[in-house]
Formats: sequence, structure tokens, C-alpha cells
Amino acid sequence: MPLIAIVVAALAIGLEQLLQNKYGVMGVVAFVALAIGIKAKNSMIGGIGAVILVLLLAQSG
Repeated sequence: MPLIAIVVAALAIGLEQLLQNKYGVMGVVAFVALAIGIKAKNSMIGGIGAVILVLLLAQSG
């Protein structure tokens, strides 16, 4: 079990670094809002995070 937690934490940190390098601080904020919204089952916060991520992805493409 501790090994799985370490792997998940490493993946989360890697994803956060990737988002920050590519999309800046707003990418990290959007990812955190989406994660909190999903975990708390709050569709408003999750939706805000998803919309920000979509806008960042549309802007870069």
C-alpha cells in the first residue's frame, strides 16, 4: 500500500510540473480546482477547473 501511495504522489508531482511548464500557474490552479471538485463531488468547482483547462488548451493550439 505505501508503494502505491508513493507512485501516485510521484505521478501527481510530475503532472503538476508538466502543467506548470506548459501552461503556467493557471494550468496548476485549474488542475487543482478540477481535482478538488471531483474529490469533493462539487460540480461547480470541478466545472470551473475544467473550463479553465479547456481555455488554456484552446489558446495554445
